[in-house]
Amino acid sequence: VVRFDEAQAAESPEDFVVRVLVRALRVRAVVVGEDFHFGRGRAGNVDLLRRLGEEHDFGVVPYTLITGEDSRVVSSTAIRAALAAGDVATAGDMLGRPYELRGVVADGDKRGRTIGFPTANVEVPSAMCVPADGVYAAWYVRDSGPRAGAVYPAAVNVGRRPTFYDDQPWSVVEAHVIDNGPDDHQPLDLYGESARLRFVARLRGEKKFSGV
Repeated sequence: VVRFDEAQAAESPEDFVVRVLVRALRVRAVVVGEDFHFGRGRAGNVDLLRRLGEEHDFGVVPYTLITGEDSRVVSSTAIRAALAAGDVATAGDMLGRPYELRGVVADGDKRGRTIGFPTANVEVPSAMCVPADGVYAAWYVRDSGPRAGAVYPAAVNVGRRPTFYDDQPWSVVEAHVIDNGPDDHQPLDLYGESARLRFVARLRGEKKFSGV
């Protein structure tokens, strides 16, 4: 893993190729997108990489970029932008699968169970892209525990719960399982389990209600 810090950002394309690709990895071939740029100031490109490959005896395979139905180039940047806007459907189209969040179900306020809508508070690693605050249709996948692999329809709220908190500084991810299948009359015990949330569509933004 090459961590992008100030020293890495200041490294020339030529030095990066020699240090990482040639000496550390001893690459025989490098596969990149046709718009690939690297090194200080994004000065390196596919043509430079090809020339360096000839010099250091490795091949370069550039791939044509994929575009979606709206002719937008599919990229990690575009996917992150769609998620930041809450457009999980577009993000899923670009990924070729529903966007997923993964985490462990932790103790929450346990308020939902008192009003008939128990929720699983899914603690998501900070490195994952969380969609914009709002309410989403999703699938809840149990990744561990006695029912590992079970999939349920769910409503997921991403947000700061303005009905209950005036200034919560961060968003939380809470999933309410809508249908527990044959065991729907039994409450799910999800605490401590790993979970995956597959986002299907954004239903609405988060709103503050007048009361519980």
